Amino acid sequence: MTTSQIADLARAVQHNCDISDARHGADYSLCVYLMKMREYYRWEQRLPYGAALQKDLVGGWLERREALWEQLAAAELSPIVVDGEPFDAFDAAAINARLAPRRLVYSGGLGNQAKPHFVLGDLEQQHRNGDCAIYVVGAEYARDLTAPPAMTCGDAIFLRRESLRRLLWEKLESWRWNRPDNALGRAFGCYDFEGALHESLDAMTDREIQAVLWHEQGEYQVGCRFGEAWNRMLLDLIQTPAEIMARAVRDHLADCLVTLPALAETGDAPSLHFYLGNLSHMRRAIFPAVEAAYDNWLAGEGTADLAAVAARGRDHWDTLARAMLDLHNDLGPAAAGPIRDLVEAGTI
Repeated sequence: MTTSQIADLARAVQHNCDISDARHGADYSLCVYLMKMREYYRWEQRLPYGAALQKDLVGGWLERREALWEQLAAAELSPIVVDGEPFDAFDAAAINARLAPRRLVYSGGLGNQAKPHFVLGDLEQQHRNGDCAIYVVGAEYARDLTAPPAMTCGDAIFLRRESLRRLLWEKLESWRWNRPDNALGRAFGCYDFEGALHESLDAMTDREIQAVLWHEQGEYQVGCRFGEAWNRMLLDLIQTPAEIMARAVRDHLADCLVTLPALAETGDAPSLHFYLGNLSHMRRAIFPAVEAAYDNWLAGEGTADLAAVAARGRDHWDTLARAMLDLHNDLGPAAAGPIRDLVEAGTI
């Protein structure tokens, strides 16, 4: 593809990204929204991390972006046209069959609260693991406000190196406000962020992209177990506490299948610190055993407890997830309350 053709394709993908943001930009608290917008501006303007942002320029850009979103609030997603043929925006497999030979990669899927996420970027790597295709996205030409570092869509895993690097930067910036002595701080302490910011970000990205892949491989296994029944349940739980709980349960099952056994085997300190430091409040609340195993490892007792917790968690989260699906099968959208109660009673 010529540079002009890539630019046209990027504009088409970005149009759908803007529609997604128009629908979901209000999903965040004001503080989180402003932080995300600041980094979105940095990405769009191709500014280096750590560069001072001029408030008047950011403010003007923010006003223009919000005005655009107002215009697109009721718009429908557009098909993605490649070689004159239109494709559904979520048909990543068909689109990538055309783009991959040209070293480009596209992803389209649903995230939290059914928010669509789209990305177009350079294809850095492509390989298969059994029936699963794995794409590594390099430089990104189009993206939405929230840029998840990885996503599993059907039989494909998309790892976004640039988005992971930016996520690490954002977490570093947030941690630097108070510099608490916690797992996240210990992870950052394994690198020289004060003296070599960009080199440290590269090193941490190279390390953590493997952990991200482990999680997505677990997600793929969970998807094979539960199929579309899980997605149908999530759509009925949108914007309820049960949705957050369901996602946490699935994440724990995925990690107990792949991530935690791998971390227990490697004993890689920076990744162990980052894993615990990156757990959401909900994930910590329903799985205190994993934090206890981390504390034991931190005290010098090795990773045996972590491996044991992963083995215990595999059965526990699988059983709990199936019970949630049974409730949804019986009650439909009315299952939100019973699912919440089930998860609250099922902590380990």
